[in-house]
Amino acid sequence: MSRKMIFFDIDGTIISEDTHMIAEGTIKAIRKARENGHLTFINTGRTFFNVPEEIRSIGFDGYICGCGTYIYYNGKELLAKSISHEKCKEIIEKLRGCKIQALCEGLDGVYFDETRPETSELANIKEGFRKGGHDISRNWDEPNIVFDKFVVWTDEESDYDAFYAYITKDFDYIDRGNNFGEIVPKGYSKATGIKFLQEYLNVDLEDCYAIGDSTNDLPMLEYVPNSILMGNGTKSLFGSVAFVTKNIDDNGIEYALKHYNII
Repeated sequence: MSRKMIFFDIDGTIISEDTHMIAEGTIKAIRKARENGHLTFINTGRTFFNVPEEIRSIGFDGYICGCGTYIYYNGKELLAKSISHEKCKEIIEKLRGCKIQALCEGLDGVYFDETRPETSELANIKEGFRKGGHDISRNWDEPNIVFDKFVVWTDEESDYDAFYAYITKDFDYIDRGNNFGEIVPKGYSKATGIKFLQEYLNVDLEDCYAIGDSTNDLPMLEYVPNSILMGNGTKSLFGSVAFVTKNIDDNGIEYALKHYNII
């Protein structure tokens, strides 16, 4: 069998969003794929610092982070795309003007807006960072603020239309549902990350596999012929993939890798 490259999302794919745990069967399946000579990669919307040790300890050949804005393989940083400091400041000004709450994600940390009331979603995220031992003291007024991508929450006070018109000139807006959006520089996605590594490692596209569960996985699921959606994934994506596996809590990753004879 030729060497395959398999790309895994984290949230809702490896880590259960219900239990916040990783099934032992998932860990064993990913490690078995590597033992069989295949390359395994994380492909996540999280920036690199926010890939937890419980993921890293599984053992991956590399990481695509921040929706394609950062690529790390075999101990080397191959690509790092950050938004310029000047553009970051401009975005912050627009977010505040449009009354939009956001989490700005950098390579080595995150930035919060301390001037607006904290939503329950943001409070939960902050607590998660705190428990993970991450610095949550950075805010939007940091003099040297630089980030790679960001996520937004809108409500009835937000001027969504004005912000959308502004941001989509230079960025892709991924609608995650429930007034939640993920914003990434144009030209970068989970698919461009796969293409980069595919060319770098000279692996045919038909030997690439992607496993995800949500709308920010759609670019990579549309790019590779061997696209796999978790059974717990977004229902609207079921018709966009080659294979729908079992739910995350029913060893969906193991089931998918066995289906494709990878393990």
